[in-house]
Parts: sequence; C-alpha cells; structure tokens
Amino acid sequence: MDALTRGITRHKRIVIALFAAAAIISAVFILGVRVNYDLTDYLPEDAESTTALNLMYSEFGSGVPNTRVMVQNLTLTEALEMKQRLAEAPGVSGVMWLDDTQDLSTPVELMDEAVLKQYWQDGTALYDVTIDEGLESEAVAAIYEITGPDGAVSGNAANTASMQNHVVSEVVGILVIMVPVTILILLLTTTSWISPFLFLMAIGIAVIINMGTNAIFGEISFVTQSVSPIMQLAVSLDYAIFLLNSFGRHREEVPDSAEAMRLAIRESFSSIAASAATTLFGFMALMFMRFGIGADLGLNLVKGIVLSYISVMVFLPALSLACVRLLDRTAHRQFVRTGSRLGRFFVAIRIPALILVLLLVVPCYLAQTRADFLYGNGEPDERTDYGRDTVLINETFGVSNNLVILVPRGDPGAEAQLAAELEGIDHVTSVLSYAGTVGAVPEGFLDESIVSQFYSDNYARIILYTDTAEEGDEAFAVVERVRAAVRSYYGESLVCGQSANLYDMRDVVTADSTLVNWIAIGFIFLTLLVTFRSLTLPFILLFVIEAAIWINLSVPYFTDMPLVYIGYLVINTVQLGATIDYAILMTNGYLSNRRLMPKREAVVGTLSTNFESILTSGLILTTAGLCLGLESSLEVVAELGILLARGTILSMAMVVLALPALLMIFDPLTARLTHKAGFFKAPAIQKEANSHETQV
Repeated sequence: MDALTRGITRHKRIVIALFAAAAIISAVFILGVRVNYDLTDYLPEDAESTTALNLMYSEFGSGVPNTRVMVQNLTLTEALEMKQRLAEAPGVSGVMWLDDTQDLSTPVELMDEAVLKQYWQDGTALYDVTIDEGLESEAVAAIYEITGPDGAVSGNAANTASMQNHVVSEVVGILVIMVPVTILILLLTTTSWISPFLFLMAIGIAVIINMGTNAIFGEISFVTQSVSPIMQLAVSLDYAIFLLNSFGRHREEVPDSAEAMRLAIRESFSSIAASAATTLFGFMALMFMRFGIGADLGLNLVKGIVLSYISVMVFLPALSLACVRLLDRTAHRQFVRTGSRLGRFFVAIRIPALILVLLLVVPCYLAQTRADFLYGNGEPDERTDYGRDTVLINETFGVSNNLVILVPRGDPGAEAQLAAELEGIDHVTSVLSYAGTVGAVPEGFLDESIVSQFYSDNYARIILYTDTAEEGDEAFAVVERVRAAVRSYYGESLVCGQSANLYDMRDVVTADSTLVNWIAIGFIFLTLLVTFRSLTLPFILLFVIEAAIWINLSVPYFTDMPLVYIGYLVINTVQLGATIDYAILMTNGYLSNRRLMPKREAVVGTLSTNFESILTSGLILTTAGLCLGLESSLEVVAELGILLARGTILSMAMVVLALPALLMIFDPLTARLTHKAGFFKAPAIQKEANSHETQV
C-alpha cells in the first residue's frame, strides 16, 4: 500500500497522462461497439421460438416478416409495382402481399374477404416485409424514400431502426441534463467550486473506458447502452466524494499535501472497497440470468464499478494533487449543513415511521408479485415517427400480429387440415399456407417466387395473422393454442414470431427472477456478515432495503399500470446494490458512536453526521433515474429510470426513518451477537438515576 500511494503521489503527471490516453483510445473503440436492439436475441438457444427461427433462416433464407409497410393512393397495378420496388430495397429479404395468395386478374369482389382485408383497402396497400437483422436502419430509410409521404412503416424492424436513431442522442441528452444538476448538488454540499468537476472527471474517464472496453464483447444491448453509463456515473460518485473528504480532513492535520493524500488513500481504500463490493455483488447477480440481457447489463455494470474504483483510488488522487492550489483558491463555505435538530427529529418519529412500514410491507410484498407485466419493449412512443406510423397503420388495417409455423413437407392433407383448424382459433384473422390457400393451383404452374414463400426443400411454412397485440393474455393464449394444434398433427411445435418470442421470454425471465434475487441477497448478506461480523445487522439492513424495493414495485399494481418485466427484474438487484450503501453508512456510524454513548444519542449523532452524505448520493441517483424516465423514448429504459428514482427516494426514507428504530430496538441483541461490539455501558450511578426518573 505504501509503495502504491507513494507511486501515485510522486508520479501524478504520468498517472494523469496514462488515464487520459486510455480514455482517448477507449473513446475511439466506442465507435466500433455494435448495439443490439432485439430483446429476443437474448433468449436461450434452446427456447422453442429460437429453435424455430434458426431453422427458418436455414431453410428459407429469411426470418419472420417483421415490418408492416402501408402505402396510400395506389391502384392494384401500382401496388404490385410498389411491391417489386420494396423487394429491391437494401436489407429487405422478402415482401408478401395480396398477389402471393390471390390471382389479381380476379375481380376484387370475388377474392377471399379475410385475405383481401389483410393487404388491400380502398386504394391503400399493406405489405408484410422481412428486413435482415443488422440492416434495419438502412432498410427503413430506403423504404421511406420509396414510399414517399404516402408511406408508413411499423413493426419490430422499424422499431429497431427508430431505437438506433434515438438511443445515442437520448443518452447525450440525458447527460446534458444530469451533469449540470449533479454539479449543482455537489456545489451545495462540498466546500470547493472546483471539486465537483474533479469528481466528474474521475468517474467520467471510468465511464468512457468502460464503454470502450465493450469492444472485447463485439456488441452490447440497447438497454446496457442506455442505462449503464448513467448508472455507473450516479452510483460511483460516492467513492470520489469520500476520498476527497478524507483528503480534506487529513490536510488539516498534515501540512504536506502529498502525505495527506497518502493517508486519505490508506484510510479510504478498504471502506470504499466495501461500499463498491456490495454494489458490485448486486450487479453481479444479473449475470446469472438465463435471459442474456441480464448478463449483458450485469457484466457491464460490474466492469464499470471496478473501473470507477480504480479511477478514484489512482487517477483522482493524482488529479487532486495537480489541482491542489486551485482547490484552495476556489474554497467556499458549505451551503447545505444538517445539524443535530434533524437527527433528533428523525429519532422522535421513528416509532410511527416503523409502524407505517410494518403495515405496508406485507400488502406491498404481495402486490409487487401480482402486477401486470409486459415482456417486450412496451408501447411505441408517439413522439417518434415509428410511434405515429404504428397508430396510423393500426387505425387503417387494425392491430395485426403474425406467427409463422414450420411443419415437415410432404403431407399436404395434414397441412390443409392444420390450416383449417388454425382458422377456428379465437383472434386468428387469416391463415396463409400453400395447401390451404394456394393449393388449388398446381405447383408447377406457379411462379417460383410464390412457391418459395411457402416451401423449402424440407419444410412447409404457414403464416398466421391475429388481431391481438404482440403480448398479453390474449396473445399468449393464441400461442398456446397454436402450438397445441401443431403438436396434435406433427408431434412437435416449431412456431416463431414476436408473440411466440415474448411468450418464451416470459417463461425464461420469470424463472430467472427468484434465482437472481436470492443470489443478490445471498452475496450482499455474506458481505454484510464479513463487514460487521454480526448476526443481527445483515438481517436488519436487508429488511430495510428489501422493504423499500417491495413498496417501489407495488406502485404499478395499486395504480393499475403494467410494468415492463425487465425493469422489475433489474431494479430488484440494482436498487439493492446501489442503495444498501446508505444503510451501511448509517450502521457504521451507529456502531462507532455506540461504543462512546447510549443508543439514543448514538442514533442522533449518526443521523446528524451522515444524513448529508445520504442526501447527496440519493439526490444524484434520483436525478439519474428521472432523466432516464423523462427523456428516453424506450419504454423499458424509461420505466427502469422511474423505478430507480422512486426506489432511491424510498430507500433513503427507510434508512433515515425505519433503520434508526430497528437499530435501537435490536440494540441489546446486536450487542450480544456482534463480534467485539464494545457498546457503551452507562455507569451504575447513571442507571440508578434513570431508574428513579422512570419511577417518578
């Protein structure tokens, strides 16, 4: 440790140069990191819909139709020409329209009405387009050029293209709001005009290096791209604040700045490491999810916490020493200070606060398990072109969702019977198959492009349309009935499409939920056990934060609002990992004070000393959540932000209101079950006096 601290303080210019170089190189690498916008890509390979989709790619060379393109003011001839132009657009691997199932020489009045309404209504054509993965943005832009102002584009690929066009700008926009607010908060709670900028430089460099080192993975999810930089910045600013506060205290004792910094590093090393460890273990639990989005986000956040810790312990000391004169010249009084009055107030209301928590905790725990969940990206944001086009298409042709079924080729009778049975399922509006729809025309008389839509060398493809949304009880019921029907004819089910993907996602992430929560709780429990060497304190601290989580996640149930399940799953670990530090800070202060004074005075002193730090950290994390929630057009990201903001406020409230009561109630038990607790014991004379006062 001495060698490390002396190396940092003696070679501060080299340290600053190395971190600056690493940040510049990482910034270049950021440009090469691919962002994946498809949540279904993170399903396990053995998921039924994933197996079916992989087989479709190998057999038919394309996936499920993933885009709806509507063009107005066309004749049938112009609509057929438009189809050809769309098929030639870059990134488009297939286009289905009316001519694939109906003879256009037949009068419209004699065509199958259900099929006709699927593709053509009063001069408006609707095309089912398949866009290759990774080419969504290019393809959608080309489609808009082809269709002109009369065109509208919706569907998963269009949604992906919209996200590609908005995510980066939204992250920048969030930072533009968050950084000034964070600086203002820090200016009010620190004693130098320049120190907030040092904090942000230290963590900002760690964020850039974290994003750049994602190049080793090749790609990250859009959730990670949107959430990780904001979370890393908000969660790890505490480390920088703690180090510089320690540096300031030691400068009052030691005249040499370099020696004061060495003392600050030694003092802060283990305490910041303990704080980072609880956050890191909370994030690490996400890596155990079978749903790949958890591993993607969890690994990135874990890497970010490690890099922030290194930056604070190595780069920030060097930077602070280089700017020490500037720190002195820009010193100011602390604008926000909390005194003992606030501590006494919180202690005075501790019992009513605890009673309220105990009344809420059970119904909130039950409510958060009964909320209505969404498993995809949620509803489109009508602030975007994609959202407006989706509304326009749904108003014209109705909500439509497709499933694609693969069955072994060679039994047209079974294929036709299956298609007929599928048509009888509730919410199924039409079924397209070669045997059931096109089979009246001998295969040899049809254009190969039409036959290839339905047959590969080994499989027949059946396309089924429903009037349900992509997810929900009705959509999932259709998936179950379709799979059951297919199994009754062929013994296995190969069904893919967005509803099938989300159905499988529901099963995977629901199974992940219990596992991930218990892993996070187990990791943090062990960390608390080692930190405090107590059998009572880990249970008290975990109860306080878990209660805040349950109250947070119960709000959507009581307000009758659906909750994106990924947000529900991630916030369980993120809120626990990010805010358990508040409870640890309070408990550390209580244990220190309790060795010198009675329990009531210990709690008052701890609240008076630490509330300011909790408030500063909590306001920054809440700001990060609000910025994500209010600025992101992606529902999954926005909802995660709102959960984070509300959860942080609830965790702060629990730590300053309920935790003091629990620490005082369980104080005798904690004294016995904590290794070398050394709690203060009032002298016998004082005890007698207290007893006499009680009798009086």
